[in-house]
Amino acid sequence: MPLVAGIDSSTQSTKILLCRAEDGTVVAEAAAPHPDGTECHPDHWWQALNAAGRDLLERADAVGVAAQQHGMIVLDEDGEVIRPAMLWNDVKSAPQAAALVSELGGPQEWAARTGSVPTMSFTVTKLRWLAEREPEHARRVRSVLLPHDWLTWRLRAAPRDAEPTTDRGDASGTGYFSPATGSWLPEYAQAALGAPVALPRVVAPAEVAGRTSWGAALSAGTGDNMGAALGLGLADGDVVVSIGTSGTAYAVTAGPSADATGAVAGFADATGRFLPLVATVNAARVLAVTARMLGIGTDRLSDLALAAQPGAGGLTLLPYLDGERTPNRPAANGVLRGLTTSNATPENLARAAVEAVLCSLADAIDHLRACGLSPARVVLIGGAARSAAIRAIAPKVFGVPVTVPEPAEYVALGAARQAAWALAASATGAGWSVGGALPQWPSRPAQTYTAEPLPHVREQYAALRDDAAAWQLS
Repeated sequence: MPLVAGIDSSTQSTKILLCRAEDGTVVAEAAAPHPDGTECHPDHWWQALNAAGRDLLERADAVGVAAQQHGMIVLDEDGEVIRPAMLWNDVKSAPQAAALVSELGGPQEWAARTGSVPTMSFTVTKLRWLAEREPEHARRVRSVLLPHDWLTWRLRAAPRDAEPTTDRGDASGTGYFSPATGSWLPEYAQAALGAPVALPRVVAPAEVAGRTSWGAALSAGTGDNMGAALGLGLADGDVVVSIGTSGTAYAVTAGPSADATGAVAGFADATGRFLPLVATVNAARVLAVTARMLGIGTDRLSDLALAAQPGAGGLTLLPYLDGERTPNRPAANGVLRGLTTSNATPENLARAAVEAVLCSLADAIDHLRACGLSPARVVLIGGAARSAAIRAIAPKVFGVPVTVPEPAEYVALGAARQAAWALAASATGAGWSVGGALPQWPSRPAQTYTAEPLPHVREQYAALRDDAAAWQLS
């Protein structure tokens, strides 16, 4: 039975799953950490990949890489990395994002051409920051890659002789790609950097991008959210809410989206369809910080939150601790409102933190509704989905049933599923083939939570959110 490997290279670590190509059964897994921060030299990811993949990767007949979106890797004429990669959570290009939107036709034009109105997360804004703040580095740039592009390229048998590749899903997060047409917009990248730049070849979803040194097929690879969508096997009406380092809400759709407000990023997915997505900077870390303030662990925070009444006795937290992407308030900070002698309890603070994270993501779901989506259920994933309080309170805030699949590395699982697709499509799976179709792997076990909605919780949150917009820097 052929085996496939899925690699998830995230902000925090590299995770690798070795799976059976036929049904996705995980037969081995490994992980290795990454350095913390908003910049990282790609060599650290390569070292982590090799550490985690030792005695594992070479057992695979095909390999797929899914990685954090938006990261900017700039290479010189010799293919050498010029500076550490600027990651998605690097917010210092916010002024450049605003300038680019203004210079190149405004929000309507950006949404129509690229599917998104770029914020400081997008690669195109980092190119402009590089041109303005590090012109000596900018002058050396000959090509730009995303994290998954670079890792896929490095896995090639002879990378120096190979053309770098990407997929339409990850490319759609750059700000210089059209999801609707599936093609680059090189003039946008040139306008940002101030000079022409080479971009990787966009391969088809089931295409083999190359071969590894041990002869395994390399799939197109993709971004982390697109990988998770593949790993979860989303159905129509599903909206994924992920509460991890960042928060995301997204769904798979048949047609492209173009939200001129900038709230919804009109990404492509990894299968030929589309993945409208709303992202927040602040998610699970809000819970960790609140637990630290209370001098407890996150499990105890969950217990305290469940012991409090909905609405936390009038205590409301605006969770924009590190600036925010949705809404686009890069200079914002957290706000705690409504504190009195009667509600100043650990239980209420814990409840306010949980409700704040969920209300922020409920806002994200509303942005998807504004683009025509009608969520039938929320599929809840990410590290914070393990929290009993998050699971119990989520359907009350979201207003729809919430399904929590068993904990799994869904990004890596999606990368492995894509690798199985490429393996089948290339007819290299000796004794096994699905005729080039996307393998239909069984869904993971899940538990569904239902509850009566509590609109007053969202109203209380929205009042603080909207008031803060008037006096916080944006």
